[in-house]
Amino acid sequence: MEKVKLFGTSSSPFVIRIVWALRLKGVDYEMVYEDLSNKSSEFLKYNPIYKRVPVLVHNEVPICESLVILEYIDDTWKDTSPFLPQDPLSRANTRFWEKFGDEQVLPSFYGCYIKNGKEQEEAKVTTLANLKLLEELLNEKKFFSGESYGFLDLVFGWLADCSGPLEVVSNEKLLDQDSFPNLCKWRSKFLEVPPKTKDWPDQESLAVGYKEYLKMRQAK
Repeated sequence: MEKVKLFGTSSSPFVIRIVWALRLKGVDYEMVYEDLSNKSSEFLKYNPIYKRVPVLVHNEVPICESLVILEYIDDTWKDTSPFLPQDPLSRANTRFWEKFGDEQVLPSFYGCYIKNGKEQEEAKVTTLANLKLLEELLNEKKFFSGESYGFLDLVFGWLADCSGPLEVVSNEKLLDQDSFPNLCKWRSKFLEVPPKTKDWPDQESLAVGYKEYLKMRQAK
């Protein structure tokens, strides 16, 4: 019998994509919430190098780093809801945009909310430029992967999941309909895709969590 365990936190944009992937594949798993300020010995045993979430443990074998885990899930449970394209060029393009998403879009986007002063303004300029590129990448498609969701939709899913709650608690609206109609349409469509799960807070709960987090950051 297969045993799947996922170590994560309830607010990480890197963990939620793994939760979605497992649910979409129909994989039964145990969710283990990790306190990153007091990491457990079991967690450190599975990820002694980077010591960060998510970590997927499949039959006692750990797989670390969310993009690596996504590929592993897709390759291991390949008969259900394939995420990655089969064409080599399409796969190469997917890997380019996944890297751009995690290294450029995500940090600049969160910087708009957690930074202050000049750094915040710089993050906003960078974010809007990055979002413009994603708007063009969508090019009126339903999903980043075409007519149905795929790997890049899971990679950028954090944008759909967290942008609404952050806009509510900060009054800073980055994804507006006039500037980013494709992204706004994609956000609505994507949030209808992943099966609802008790492993992840809903939009209202996320807003409450973000409000407390932003208050804490601003008090520093």
